[in-house]
Amino acid sequence: MSAGFEKADTSSVGSEMPAGTSLQTALFDAVCESLDAAFIVYDKTDHMIFASRQVLDFFPISATMLRPGTRLRDFLGAIYDTGIRTPSASNQGALSREDWLSQKIASHWRERFEAVERHGTDRWIRFGKRRLASGYGVCVIQDISEDKKREEQWRSDLERVQLTEDILDNLPFPLFVKDRNLNYVAINIAFCEKYQTTVDEVLGRKSGDLFSKEVAQRFEESDCHVLETGEMSVSRQRQVSRDGVERDIVTRKHRIGKPGRYFLVSTMQDLPRDGADLDEFRFASTVITSSKNSYRRAYVPMNGSGERREPAAMEAIVPENFSGRKILVVTSDVVAEAAALRTLAKYGFEACSVRGEDEEEHFLEIANSSGISLDLLVIDNQLGMRCLELAKQYGLPVLVMDGFQLANELTFQIARHFNRSNHGQVAESIDADWEFTTVEEMNTLDVLVAEDNDINQIVFSQILEGLGYRYLIAPSGDEAVRLWTEHQPKIILMDISLPGFNGFEAARLIRQTEEGGSSRTPIIGVITQAFERDRAECAKAGMDDVIMKPVSPDILQGIFQKYLAGDIRQANL
Repeated sequence: MSAGFEKADTSSVGSEMPAGTSLQTALFDAVCESLDAAFIVYDKTDHMIFASRQVLDFFPISATMLRPGTRLRDFLGAIYDTGIRTPSASNQGALSREDWLSQKIASHWRERFEAVERHGTDRWIRFGKRRLASGYGVCVIQDISEDKKREEQWRSDLERVQLTEDILDNLPFPLFVKDRNLNYVAINIAFCEKYQTTVDEVLGRKSGDLFSKEVAQRFEESDCHVLETGEMSVSRQRQVSRDGVERDIVTRKHRIGKPGRYFLVSTMQDLPRDGADLDEFRFASTVITSSKNSYRRAYVPMNGSGERREPAAMEAIVPENFSGRKILVVTSDVVAEAAALRTLAKYGFEACSVRGEDEEEHFLEIANSSGISLDLLVIDNQLGMRCLELAKQYGLPVLVMDGFQLANELTFQIARHFNRSNHGQVAESIDADWEFTTVEEMNTLDVLVAEDNDINQIVFSQILEGLGYRYLIAPSGDEAVRLWTEHQPKIILMDISLPGFNGFEAARLIRQTEEGGSSRTPIIGVITQAFERDRAECAKAGMDDVIMKPVSPDILQGIFQKYLAGDIRQANL
């Protein structure tokens, strides 16, 4: 091929094309047509050696400009004269013809150069230019309009998903969506606040996994009726909050979608008690009442700079009869210990406490030798990993809580644990078109992702689901530490910019907790730019490696193979 170029090079000064060159031209044209691209080849004196006929599909110039021997400057000048030219910056819009030509010729002399230009309103062209060491130059021209349209559609779809989530999360009342199998596929922040839970603990589950058998049966009875008939369900019931306050709740359920793809949308709203105003009126800066008392309007400010006000007390879900269940509380917090034991005794549990891992070890040894079977260990998350390892050694279920949860939420957490154990925790598959669920099964967690950006969460979810890994997503550093403590994932992907604890702080806390233990979880830092200071900070915080955004399946697979050596079982295999 190079010999052909040398022959063609001599033709650029005026001689006729040598024999055999027509065959090369025909081959080049065939290649260009198969690749759906246009090619231009020019020599070290900037005279054209070959230009495929597809060039005419991009520029309305004369076919004579494609002849071998044409100067590159003349070819570019013909393009300039057609008016199809896009400056690379707005301040270059007034470039003269000579300045424009000089700029373009300079780009052809760069070793590698790529550019994307917009021609007209809906056409995008990519130019790839390369100058070889021999002085020969190659320019590849491709129409990427369809790729651009798909990219814009993808971005538009992501924006719509983000908008939908923002709308749901900013509604002042709880809302949830179930699929035709009665699995939760979407919930909003108000729902999480009402039941003091998280998105990951609800999505993919049924009512029977979250509530007592009697309550779940009542819920699903109305769910099925609405899905089958399309009639709206309106119910009013009284609930008792953890603080003892009774509230009247109105629940509305609607069916949406098309036959074969119905979904159930349910909203809940607290009703005022004894004719009182809505709770929001107590927080209003201004309340307007009409002269005839026909309406009242309140303007309720947000706390600080747009923050949500504190949620109401958690709704109590009546537990089943757990009298006689044996629970061991492991905590060095005297106040939390006293509150926990008092609460457990109130609900009929047989409970006692120990102050640390040594006491826990002795207690479990004695209990095991005496044939005493414990139903649950409740461990303070401020204690070391040894406490969890002892529970695993004796095959005992564990709940990990902080001091506040031990003192205030113990009944709810334990009731939910035993209700789930009784009813099973296997979540049925969610309709593939819904992308809100981020975990399928949490008995064994493969990957913990610490990421607060909603779009990046979607990207991680799609990749990990496609690869078949079991995973959870933590939207903050605090949540990442909590989920790591509770689920012991096999690897952590840690974004360094997180609310609460940042990625560095969360990694350091995990490493401090692991000290003295027998296990060490690989932590991979996720950064946006290759700054050496970020890499150094990741290593200083105890991270094992770093990857850069945007992530891809190949990048994640490479990390998993490097640090887990086949330890993760892929569900798809």
